[in-house]
Amino acid sequence: MADSRNGGDAKSKANDSGYDINIDDFVKRLNIFYKCWADEKNELWGGADAVAVFTPPRAEASELRYLKSSALNIWMLGYEFPDTLMVFVQGALHFLCSQKKVKILEELQRPARTSCGVDVVLHVKLRSEDGGPQMLEILDTVKAQSRSPVLGVLAKEKTEGSFMEKWDELLSSSRLEKVDVAAGLCEMFAVKDESEINNVKKAAYLSATAMKTFVVPKLEHVIDEEKRMTHAELMEETENVMLDPPGKLKMKLKAEGADVCYPPIFQSGGVFDLKASAQSNEDPLYYDATAVIICALGGRYNMYCSNVARTYLIDADTSQEKAYKALLKAQEAAINALRPGNLMSAVYKAAATTLEREAPELSSFLTRSAGAGIGIEYRESGLSLNPRNEKVIKAGMVFNVNIGLQNLEIKSSNPKTRTYGLLLADTIVVRDKGPDVVTSLSSKAFQDIAYSFKDGDEEPEERPRSKPASNGAEPVYVKTALRSDNQEMTKEDQRRQMQAELALKKNEETARRLAAGAFGHGEGHNMVKSSGEMTAYRNVDELPFSRELMIQVDQKNEAVLLPIYGIMVPFHIATVRTINNHQDLNSSIIRIIFNVPGAGFTTNDVPFQKFPHMIYLKEISFRTSDIKHSTQIVQMMKTLKRQVSQRESEKAERATLVTQEKLQISKGKAIRLSDLWIRPPFAGRKRRRGTLEAHVNGLRYSTMKAEETVDILYRNIRHAFFQPAEKEMITLLHFHLHNHIMVGNKKAKDVQFFVEVMDGVQNVGGSRRSHFDPDEIEEEQAERERKNKLNKEFEVFVKKVTDLWEQPALRNYGLEFDIPFRELGFHGVPNKTSAFIVPTVKCLVELIEFPFLVVTVEDIELVNLERVGFAQKAFDMAIIFKDFKKDVLRIDAIPSTSLDNIKEWLNSMAIKYYESRMNLNWRPILKTILDDPKKFIDDGGWEFLNMEASDSESEKSEESDKGYEPSDLEEPSESEDEGSDDESVVESEDDEEEEADSDEEEGMSWDELEAKASKEDKEKGDESDSEDERRRRKAKMTGKTRASPKAPPAKRFKTR
Repeated sequence: MADSRNGGDAKSKANDSGYDINIDDFVKRLNIFYKCWADEKNELWGGADAVAVFTPPRAEASELRYLKSSALNIWMLGYEFPDTLMVFVQGALHFLCSQKKVKILEELQRPARTSCGVDVVLHVKLRSEDGGPQMLEILDTVKAQSRSPVLGVLAKEKTEGSFMEKWDELLSSSRLEKVDVAAGLCEMFAVKDESEINNVKKAAYLSATAMKTFVVPKLEHVIDEEKRMTHAELMEETENVMLDPPGKLKMKLKAEGADVCYPPIFQSGGVFDLKASAQSNEDPLYYDATAVIICALGGRYNMYCSNVARTYLIDADTSQEKAYKALLKAQEAAINALRPGNLMSAVYKAAATTLEREAPELSSFLTRSAGAGIGIEYRESGLSLNPRNEKVIKAGMVFNVNIGLQNLEIKSSNPKTRTYGLLLADTIVVRDKGPDVVTSLSSKAFQDIAYSFKDGDEEPEERPRSKPASNGAEPVYVKTALRSDNQEMTKEDQRRQMQAELALKKNEETARRLAAGAFGHGEGHNMVKSSGEMTAYRNVDELPFSRELMIQVDQKNEAVLLPIYGIMVPFHIATVRTINNHQDLNSSIIRIIFNVPGAGFTTNDVPFQKFPHMIYLKEISFRTSDIKHSTQIVQMMKTLKRQVSQRESEKAERATLVTQEKLQISKGKAIRLSDLWIRPPFAGRKRRRGTLEAHVNGLRYSTMKAEETVDILYRNIRHAFFQPAEKEMITLLHFHLHNHIMVGNKKAKDVQFFVEVMDGVQNVGGSRRSHFDPDEIEEEQAERERKNKLNKEFEVFVKKVTDLWEQPALRNYGLEFDIPFRELGFHGVPNKTSAFIVPTVKCLVELIEFPFLVVTVEDIELVNLERVGFAQKAFDMAIIFKDFKKDVLRIDAIPSTSLDNIKEWLNSMAIKYYESRMNLNWRPILKTILDDPKKFIDDGGWEFLNMEASDSESEKSEESDKGYEPSDLEEPSESEDEGSDDESVVESEDDEEEEADSDEEEGMSWDELEAKASKEDKEKGDESDSEDERRRRKAKMTGKTRASPKAPPAKRFKTR
């Protein structure tokens, strides 16, 4: 397929298939070449007296490339001639190539001379030669064209291979003036003849048929069956279908002539790139409500290209429908403007004018170009349909009209549907009568690309408007209020109303995501360890010889040999779990515990899978009197185990890294910022400052040490932050990445570059200096100037990089530097130390203390404010992520004075928050939600966190409990409540006795009453007696045992 993609090899095709060069096409196009060169020599060919075109060596199988040298070969000869030099001079065409290619080209000499008056001169390069003498001969011919000859070349094509390098070397030493003739070749390729147009139409037929008969049914099947299929899988299946049109598409096209211009592109799920360089990623196809799916196919037939792109809408809302219909009209206007005599700029202007009329709010989202010419090259750069191209459209030209709307947004909390793009592309042949849409087989009418999967009989229910939450317990006061009080209440009411609406939306969104099974993938805290493939020795012969039965450590093979029953048994060090050495006065015991199934490893362990029925050694101990040897052996084993573990850990970290493209170094002077530190730092004790440079597709940080280099690609940057030094001691640039990269031997997702604006250490041992000390004032002024200077340098760097990101090639990444809002910041403890946490436009960050805190707002499910109460000086914040398998982030010890500001910020970012009086254990809560999502949804979703609702329910239950109190129960008096517990007990006992005495007094005689009175006087004793003595005396006389007054009184339960 590589031969087909890159024009094929003339040598192989001619010899293997017997296919010859079409002499008629060659003669006709050779005449066109010389005529175009003569007519536009000064305007397009730079006044060239000769034209040299060198075709580089054949490309690799997986590489798709479009070169003007290859296009000239295909256009004039029918296929590509790699490693071939063509030099056009007046009246002659020189070829320098291998012997086999010369044999093919010999048949061109006679017709070229008779029909064109051009001599075809063939120069043979043998394998053992570098072609230098032949090149010098050709250069002498060029020099003979005029006194100061000008040689036309393709200046932008890179030098490849030793043959081409030799030509460049001799050309440089010849001192010939060189000009770029790419514009002349582009003009020559622009107008196609009927045979070329026929190939374009077949390529377009391939693209449109694949879209209609394979891609659309495939998407419908995946969506209808709710299958999971990635964009890359769709791309691979579609490409295989397009490469075999007779078999899989039932088309009457030869399979050997069919190919693709680029791998098919499928995009959905909120990530859209409307450029031709876009690729299908590994994300699954996303087709929930309001989802957008973009499909682009580029069919190629006999080396001629075509393109078709369609956008499919799933349960589109009104704004999406309006945007698509406006884009469709804009594309139709652009196509209608492709008429002979019109300027190419008029095509884009027609599209822009139509869009401005249909939907003026979308004009700023229109792509910068309406497409370009297409043919042997996928994009003919000189025929770009942009507002600045003033070239005239001619009949026979072929265009790829490619128009899109990018970075559109709808009101949605789902990041996969919030941002979307629209794209339409068709291949157009310009005829005298008007444009001919050769990809019209694939429909783009709204009714054909819009899908609705809602039940037709279901009508959307009207959702009642939520009212501000109220617990119903607060009385309404009618009074004259201050103006500030009214504003405070109004703001709180608005916040409550907003939160009530967010609660409804959040519960619906969570329910929908849980029902779809979108639980997330977590961050690996539940990953199981695996011992991997462990082989110390392949056979017995590799075991080291030992005369004594002693424990040995084989560093080379990473094994430990243990004497067991008179035999040295090897164990790979990875099988060892722990090693202990217990020593006493005369002996030492070495205890080795092994990794076995059930002790930190599972049935996924490789040894257990290979030998499931084996018996594993769990532990072994050795006793020795040689304490010195045992200590040495244990130390060696621990060192070896640590080295192997560190190596495997680093290998595992590197295995999880995503393969990234190489950094493209800028040719000119790079944007640079010097003398920076990096965090996380490189390994080693000595730290070095480095330089940060901005290049074509990424940033590079490097120090004086060669291996201390970090590349950050722009496509891998998720968030970029610039934080100037205000109250901090550092100015910094921070990059939060999509995928981890290696910084030295550490895996990092956050990389920071900073410089210290003042010394972090001050002399506190000396005497205190006066505020009016001239030296002190001078130092403060110097620090202030240094801080302002460094902040200014960082600002200049940030501005230049931002301008770089605004270029068309990088604009779709949506990169910009975010500056934290200090006025919205608050103090808290996200890790182990207190830090100042600040919001940004898209994140919540803390970039001073390490480890850093970067929380993306769109990743947050909701926030629970814990330990919130009137008597609390601080509260905690629990951030729950949409990925329920990810640990909840806690920020502790936030001052209560920051509560209102945090609520206001959360409300402004449309983040639902709840309040609770205690901390919650979130891991079991999330596990319960994941285990039974249906029950969570049925129980009201997140409303179990609603503290106000729970308070009102508890108050209602208390009021209902009061109804069960007996009606004759009297309320305790104030005097009873005021007394202490001890006093109430004593008083109640005395009351009981008085009641008993009153019962006895009824029916007593005077004598009995007098005796009773004297008895009581004896019990009471003197007035000077203490209360304790009177109690003891009374207890003796009555014979009753009373509780000691020091004993705690019995508790009396009060009815509530």
